[in-house]
Amino acid sequence: MRRRTLLTGLAGLAGLTGIAGGLVAAGAGPAVALDRRQVLHVRPGESVQAAVDAVEGSGWTIVVHPGTYREVVNVPVGARELTLRGATRDPRDVVIVYDNANGTQKPDGSGTTYGTAGSATFTSAAPGLTVRDLTLANDWLRADHPEITGTQAVAAYVTGDRTRFSRVRLLAHQDTLFVDTSALEVFDRQYFSRCYIEGDVDFVFGRATAVFADCHFHTLQRDVAFTPKGMVFAPSTARANPHGILAVRSRITSGAEDAAYKLARPWVPSYETTAWPSLVVRDTRIGPGIDPVAPYTNMRDAYPWQSMRFAEFRNTGPGSVITVPENRPQLTPAEADLHTPAAYLGDWRPVRSF
Repeated sequence: MRRRTLLTGLAGLAGLTGIAGGLVAAGAGPAVALDRRQVLHVRPGESVQAAVDAVEGSGWTIVVHPGTYREVVNVPVGARELTLRGATRDPRDVVIVYDNANGTQKPDGSGTTYGTAGSATFTSAAPGLTVRDLTLANDWLRADHPEITGTQAVAAYVTGDRTRFSRVRLLAHQDTLFVDTSALEVFDRQYFSRCYIEGDVDFVFGRATAVFADCHFHTLQRDVAFTPKGMVFAPSTARANPHGILAVRSRITSGAEDAAYKLARPWVPSYETTAWPSLVVRDTRIGPGIDPVAPYTNMRDAYPWQSMRFAEFRNTGPGSVITVPENRPQLTPAEADLHTPAAYLGDWRPVRSF
């Protein structure tokens, strides 16, 4: 759908109040309703991507009404300060879902696959993005595609500074949430509050400065004979960035047996071997699904987790018990003062409580 065609007639809406009737681009099925306050409404049978394509300039809000939207959504860098939200306060009411994986063949006949980032149901590069009150999911399943070895299937791939997710459910299996930056030397900041994130392998990963406050992480049951069955975090923080992933006042639960999961492993990508992964988990309840004896492991032996910036502070729950001190680096109170949402996000205050 072409942006200019969809917006034709906007000037004619100036005399209307409330929500205008749907405008449909020639040759396109989905309708998108607009009003004079830079608000777009999307309803079942319509397209979220069509609304994104209609955005021109900054400060728009897209309201998605209850329903399931089976599509890929890509927010470009030019859609600055965009808000994408569910029409109700219940994130279960609006579901945006698709089923591409890393190893899924693209339909263009090129023989190429989507890759990890390309598999995402939702992608955004827009600075100042706010997403709230909805669900982003990738329902691709390994069991349905035994021929595919690239099993990463991302629900959301996010770059762009000052990105905020609030009351969002992020559902997938491997690599659910990719918190990234647009370039190695860019330290994009992302803030997730009261979100629910589930998966199995490395399901929160990337190099962004990403703060998770009051979030719920849930490890899924996985039908494999080996342990660990997966890991919650896999940061790939740039060496020059003093701040990586921070989880605070959160909780970690599991659908698998006790000690089946690791808390984290470092990701040093082959294309960024200078990475120095950083993760701090603090003031968080860690359930029995996390191995308390050895909560960290390696992705590659050449980059041992002990050489990374991994630490905890004042966690509770059976998965947080310190049985082997050298396996659970702890911050001192003075060090913990350097690992707060305010310290990580700097001059950006997405909530007043900082």
